[in-house]
Amino acid sequence: MQAGTYWFSCRITAGAMLPEFKGSTLRGGLGHALKRIACALRRQNCHGCLLEANCAYAFLFETRLCKGEFLTTPSRPHPYVLIAPDTPKRYWAEDEEFSFGVTLFGPALHFLPHLVFAVQEMGKSGIGKGAREGNGRFLLESVRHGNAEIYKGGILDTSQPAPQLRLSLEEPEAERIVLTCQAPVRLKHNNRFQADLPFHLVIRAALRRISTLEASYGEGEPRLDYKGLSARATNVRCISAEGQWEEIERYSNRQKRSMLIGGVKGRMVYQGQGLGEFLPVLRYSEAVHLGKQTSFGLGRIHIATEQGT
Repeated sequence: MQAGTYWFSCRITAGAMLPEFKGSTLRGGLGHALKRIACALRRQNCHGCLLEANCAYAFLFETRLCKGEFLTTPSRPHPYVLIAPDTPKRYWAEDEEFSFGVTLFGPALHFLPHLVFAVQEMGKSGIGKGAREGNGRFLLESVRHGNAEIYKGGILDTSQPAPQLRLSLEEPEAERIVLTCQAPVRLKHNNRFQADLPFHLVIRAALRRISTLEASYGEGEPRLDYKGLSARATNVRCISAEGQWEEIERYSNRQKRSMLIGGVKGRMVYQGQGLGEFLPVLRYSEAVHLGKQTSFGLGRIHIATEQGT
């Protein structure tokens, strides 16, 4: 599956008041802007629209199953993840800079120009508290992909190919795996969200994530030893858990109510035998995030290994 991460650098032109976790605000503003520029028929509902199959908004935000698809989940995962600014800072003054990232998967890369234009339009409308009164406006100054600046001064270079995201070969053995949840990780087990992250739960979530993404946007579900990996993961112990549940409140315009989308944030250390076989799955999950609400910026993780001393 191809996956390209794009960093949007912006400059505030009218002071912005944002929540501590900015993922929901950015996603909401981006969705509204993208629908305004992509929806030719000005429909309220994408379902049944003749242009749905070729619409940037419908593909990125309306992820119903397409005819002929066979997945074990009720809908396709979103073909992107959001990387929100990693700071609790709330007020951004005029002329201050901020940046955020978006990783696009597979066919979603085709809509990069639409995404760049939507960020420009989002800046004109403003984000955060008081946007209707003219607050929270910004200018998109540049977009970077890897080491290359692909957007500057209103010109977008789409010639930079996105790399293939592949499962690497089994890595050298390590005695410990360190999982850092940089943004809240929201995992469900037995129909309940989990405040603890045992290793087998992390591996099962990572395997589901890989399976659905590759089936939807890659070359098909990869041949992995799903049952074996899940079973062997139960033998890996968590020897240090410094993570805690962090609650996030967001307002849903679709449901017209506030919702909680918290998850576990912090550092966990796992120890066991044969950890090398799990690392490719976890490295993949670093790029695509883990758990629920990844399109809001949740589930961003970092993986490191440690040897015994």
